[in-house]
Amino acid sequence: MSTLASKQIRPSAMDSTAPKLPKILVVDDDESIRKMLRMRLSGTYEIVETGDPEQAVALALKHKPDAILMDLMMPVFSGFELCQSLHSLSYTSRIPIFVVTGEAAAKYREHCASLGARGYFHKPIDFEALKTALAAELQTKQPERRKHKRLQMRVFLTLRGTDANGKAFEQATDTDNVSAGGFLAVCTASLVKGTRVEVFLATAGQERYVGRAHAVRKESPGSPWQRYGFEFLETTSDWVLRDK
Repeated sequence: MSTLASKQIRPSAMDSTAPKLPKILVVDDDESIRKMLRMRLSGTYEIVETGDPEQAVALALKHKPDAILMDLMMPVFSGFELCQSLHSLSYTSRIPIFVVTGEAAAKYREHCASLGARGYFHKPIDFEALKTALAAELQTKQPERRKHKRLQMRVFLTLRGTDANGKAFEQATDTDNVSAGGFLAVCTASLVKGTRVEVFLATAGQERYVGRAHAVRKESPGSPWQRYGFEFLETTSDWVLRDK
């Protein structure tokens, strides 16, 4: 009986069904800070770290972290540049970024917020405040278990609709982020959530109507080349992807 009991509670069997911890990417050229963050957060999060900011984008694309903690003042590639790079890529733009830095000036806080940072923490780090902010962000984060698989496919589009000011617009744009149910594209018109557009495929100088969509999210607020996530309300058979 003791043999049977020991087989039933083997740790390996339990571990195989254990839930995965949320993943955090830490980017800081100070090794002591990285070690401290790992020590204080590793019980709650899986930590991926680097002291080289030039590797951060590649690590973000590889590991798909749930959040990123980064320093501002790093050699060669500053946190400002890294924050902007991550926020400009469709595959990393929705990852929440928290700045952890020794720079306390309010102007840096405002600039980081304009680049998409969700939080700004000074060193020495208030870990209770950091943990609270991370937990709140990841709890409300749209884990966007997407209804449709997204593919990297270059598609040229024309969007027609009415902007937030009631003015009709026509926008020629392109996207490399598409699915059967939507797409991500630049639109210089000011749109609000729910704004409806007619969508046309633009190929070889011709347009084909492919459906109606509405704006469901806005990315990079304040940028002159604003990107929006669009979800189709209806599509024709001419849209580039179809549900199986």
